[in-house]
Amino acid sequence: MINIKSYVCKRGYKMTMKKISKNIYEVQKIGKMLVPGRIFASEKIISAIKQDKTLEQVQNVAQLPGILKYSIALADAHQGYGFSIGGVAAFDMDKGIISPGGVGYDINCSVRLLKTNLTKRDILTKQKQVIEGLYGKIPSGVGRGSKFNITREKLNQVLEKGAQYMVGQGYGVKEDYLHMEEEGCMKSADASKVSERAIKRGIGQLGTLGAGNHFLEVQVVDEIFDEKIAKVLGLKKDQVTIMVHCGSRGLGHQVASDYIKKMEEKYGIKNLPDRELINAPIKSQLGKDYFGAMSAAANFAFANKQLITHWIREEMKTLFPKIKIDVVYDICHNIAKFEEHLVDGKKKKVCVHRKGATRSFGPGRIEIPLAYRKIGQPVIIPGTMGTSSYILVGMKKAEELTFGSTVHGAGRVKSRSKALQSIRGEEVKKTLSKKGIEVKSGSWKSLAEESPEVYKDIDEVVKVVDELGISKKVVRLKPLTVIKG
Repeated sequence: MINIKSYVCKRGYKMTMKKISKNIYEVQKIGKMLVPGRIFASEKIISAIKQDKTLEQVQNVAQLPGILKYSIALADAHQGYGFSIGGVAAFDMDKGIISPGGVGYDINCSVRLLKTNLTKRDILTKQKQVIEGLYGKIPSGVGRGSKFNITREKLNQVLEKGAQYMVGQGYGVKEDYLHMEEEGCMKSADASKVSERAIKRGIGQLGTLGAGNHFLEVQVVDEIFDEKIAKVLGLKKDQVTIMVHCGSRGLGHQVASDYIKKMEEKYGIKNLPDRELINAPIKSQLGKDYFGAMSAAANFAFANKQLITHWIREEMKTLFPKIKIDVVYDICHNIAKFEEHLVDGKKKKVCVHRKGATRSFGPGRIEIPLAYRKIGQPVIIPGTMGTSSYILVGMKKAEELTFGSTVHGAGRVKSRSKALQSIRGEEVKKTLSKKGIEVKSGSWKSLAEESPEVYKDIDEVVKVVDELGISKKVVRLKPLTVIKG
């Protein structure tokens, strides 16, 4: 081990961090930590990570009962609620816990990639019509409800069956969910564990983007790094793709709030390093109830994107009558999963929390759709309005280093409040327009908050995971039109 450095974190916490090898750092196990921390980042990114509470949160997560191997922060890591965003931790099924702070409020906040038979030239001839049409068709923004009406009984079906239910109702085709993580349905879902308040918050929001970093983006394949794998994914140079980033909306947020309160009432916060890490034993009734409700919220997110996909197809067909739109993949962020991983040389079922992180399984895993099983799980890494997005595939190395996980995006370096102090949404729009990128949002404020400069360098983040061998670069996408929530 080299480069052993001790320093004091933002709030006075002392730690020792060792550089294990290129792009891998270890936070030494001290005090009540049960395992070391592992940070997967370049020197440039480590400098950014040190600016907030990320490393302190890595230490805190390492103190949770039943944690296995490491408390992990990936290259997009930044301060979050309880866990850092970009944080990963796996827990023993018998001794471990499940924590809403390790999943996040926007349960299954995730990304879907669609491919089309259009080229860049097709979009450029109708760029303004495309953005105006999609913006009018897909509701976005805080509090903006859906035109889609659903009964309570049918919403329970959505919570239990996810995207599969929507396809069964005529909003898509079977091939859509066959190209999704979990085939668009977490079978562990239990709608009865979702509160009435969560139901009321979600029932009018199916088919909506929401706000924050959520978006709908029309893109073009700009560069291909692996022709063979790109062909399996059905992607080629100058092809138009559409990326949708959204989650479980108010329903998922309420599920998190409900169970944080229930866990605090039952177990208290006395022995926690941070009250935001409130949790329940995996095998407790409350732990099981949360997992059932979380899975239901995840299904709501799958169904939400399925309805959005249906409306994208409808709108784009009015502009391009011969268009064909297929799902490439739909990948989860902000989720806990029960998975098999090697621990101390033995296969073991564990509970993996991925907070602002995503699966990156290598070839052969049964969880990967059959169409992609030989190449590894598709990994979708969205950019930030004016920057590139990337499509990668998972690698076996990720299963060795990160419990089969990789980054979910670039990761913030500046909070929304700080962004508003120095950035004007009008200027962001002008800058993007000069690059040939049409952007539309419900407010100037949201454009300022999500300006590319408030995020880490996506190219550097992707370079790290590619060099580590936890994900492999396949395709780079460039934005043409962007709709922000």
